[in-house]
Amino acid sequence: MKGFHLYLTAAFIMLMVLAVTMPTASARPVSYAGGWTMMSMNSGSAHTMHLHYSPTAFTSWGYKAEYWRGEDHQIHALQMNNLLKRWNNPDSQGNLYLKSGAGVALSDYGDFENKTEPALFTGLAADWEDRRYFVSYENRVTEAGDIRRDFQQSGRVGIAPYIGDYGDLHTWLMLEVEHTPESEDNVTVTPMVRLFKGNTLVETGLSNHGDVMFNLVYRY
Repeated sequence: MKGFHLYLTAAFIMLMVLAVTMPTASARPVSYAGGWTMMSMNSGSAHTMHLHYSPTAFTSWGYKAEYWRGEDHQIHALQMNNLLKRWNNPDSQGNLYLKSGAGVALSDYGDFENKTEPALFTGLAADWEDRRYFVSYENRVTEAGDIRRDFQQSGRVGIAPYIGDYGDLHTWLMLEVEHTPESEDNVTVTPMVRLFKGNTLVETGLSNHGDVMFNLVYRY
């Protein structure tokens, strides 16, 4: 079983390296039909990697890998994202998604060393934006036996300091608030900057706990 843990760890590291060496677009969980998306999200609590393919403009399937730093465990899952509703207005757009996954959780923490449990998670994600303002909300329930069982939610607000044309470098100033009731530091506030140009999206910020956040998204 320990060899299985090492194999999945190596696969996770390889995907992380691939993500940060590629140019990186919208962080939405469903792309255009036939599109691939690679996401690398890194914060003080976790490092995650998500590679997914969108067979239609309403669904995507992919592999999700997570490493949770404080509890020293991993989750590897097949994730499905569904676009439940989209609101297209002349100058703005809103989206509602369902994001669910099933896989395995692996722990090397304390009494759970070399422990493996089935893992399930699901949650809703919503966003709205125009060319000046952005708001989003996301939640997730995770059930992984003795390894992990919790509820998380987060929200963002953002503003663009200038309105760029198509093909320009677009800049957003954002504030993210994360809430995990079961955690000791259950509220994390992160001011951040989002830079977006073409197929490349980069986000970086510093949380109230002193942790650096760095995210990349590549869509092709």
